[in-house]
Amino acid sequence: MRQVEGTVFDARNRRLKRMPVLWLAGFFTVLVCLSITTITLWQLRQARNHELEIADTTVANLSRSMAQQADDAFDQAEIPVAGIVERLSFDGFGAATSSRMHDFLRVTAASVEQVQGLFIYDKEGNWAATSLNRMPDNADNADREYFRFHKSFDSILPHISPAIRSRTTGEWVIPISRRVNDSAGNFAGVVLATLELAYFDRFFDRFDIGKKGVLTLAMADGTILARRPIQENLRGVSIADSELFSKYLKERYEGTATVRSILDQQLRRYGYKRLDRYPLVVLAGLSEEEVLGEWRQYAWRSLAIIMCVVVANLLFGVLLFQQIRFGLNAESQLRIASHSLEKLALQDGLTGLANRRHFQEILGLEFVSGHPNQHPLSLILIDIDFFKTYNDNYGHVAGDKCIAAVAECIRGNLNRTGDLAVRYGGEEMAVFLPHSEVQGAYRLAEKIRLTVLARAIEHRGNPEGIVSISLGVYGCGAQECPSMEALIERADSALYAAKHQGRNRTVTG
Repeated sequence: MRQVEGTVFDARNRRLKRMPVLWLAGFFTVLVCLSITTITLWQLRQARNHELEIADTTVANLSRSMAQQADDAFDQAEIPVAGIVERLSFDGFGAATSSRMHDFLRVTAASVEQVQGLFIYDKEGNWAATSLNRMPDNADNADREYFRFHKSFDSILPHISPAIRSRTTGEWVIPISRRVNDSAGNFAGVVLATLELAYFDRFFDRFDIGKKGVLTLAMADGTILARRPIQENLRGVSIADSELFSKYLKERYEGTATVRSILDQQLRRYGYKRLDRYPLVVLAGLSEEEVLGEWRQYAWRSLAIIMCVVVANLLFGVLLFQQIRFGLNAESQLRIASHSLEKLALQDGLTGLANRRHFQEILGLEFVSGHPNQHPLSLILIDIDFFKTYNDNYGHVAGDKCIAAVAECIRGNLNRTGDLAVRYGGEEMAVFLPHSEVQGAYRLAEKIRLTVLARAIEHRGNPEGIVSISLGVYGCGAQECPSMEALIERADSALYAAKHQGRNRTVTG
């Protein structure tokens, strides 16, 4: 009877010992499923960000191309206008009505593709000359915006007006004009070139912007001049209240932004640029829905595959439970998996440097049981200057790349086996140098600082114009540091002093 009771007791003990292994196997199975799902979602997010970055690059290039074309188009139209004004100033306004002037206007207008016509008006708004084949009887343009502008303002600069429909041809045109003064400096008339709006429509048609993309040429005040897709009711409409004009163009004359259109409520990735010489703005927008169309299909396929993988993994987990019950060697497999996870836990995923936990473990070995250090130690604490401003200006993705670049500079300057580079937290990093005096640590810190400067990473928020770092160095001889906390605090004080003295420098404690 006692033998039977002992056998039952031993069986119960074996089951109790096996239970933690079963729970660990279950946890591991779930962890694998979560890891696969998390990694896939992370990859999908990275792919999404990549698609959006490509879209930003595309719209930025589109806006630059449009700006260059608009600059050239208005330059080519404004040059003859300026020449005619100079000629009238030299010969007198009476030369405007000569047959030679008419021939000159006709030939000049024909030589510039985008110019619909050239015109000269006297101070009353009457037609004095034109490049057209005939001059309308009693034609008067005194009511036009450009004429009223030049009559009211004594400016020799070219003036661009909102798009209008020509009374002569019925076509939509963009007027560009200059004021003519007489010899006494008084208003004598206006020289006008009209640019065909169809010219910009033809230029816009060259670009593939999808079904929901837009290209817009607008005045600096937000008045639409030309747009693709063409909508007659939008010519002359103001989009000054849109986020692009009210926010982004006030901050920068060129850039990219994600904005919902106030005209059709479409969310788009926009590239925008204000022209340097003319009060004009070009906008190129790609629909975010279309930009991410292929990515969404890829995402659905990936998620379907992952669901299958997760289900298969769960089934494998069930089989694993059965194998453990029959005494298979699941324990060694779990030990290997645990070792891999522990290794990952000691390394920073972004920079590849040791993480803070690893750093504290290594430092703890130097101060065993609270005893002072047995040999010289040095510590360098590093902080990226104005990093919050960098994140605000360039975004967190660029911020991560900046941290990784600085980490690469640190790692590239370490040549001793025992030296340890650490991501201490956020944008802070550290270098632990056992068996090193403070002079050597200072030289290494300066090499790291200069290496970062040599990378010349753009940073508009830094007075240097590029990314820089501040470094605090502290070194102590054998038996001089009572604890690792004291070593860190003194290096941190040196880092604080470096920041206080103006950053982009190395200070020893």
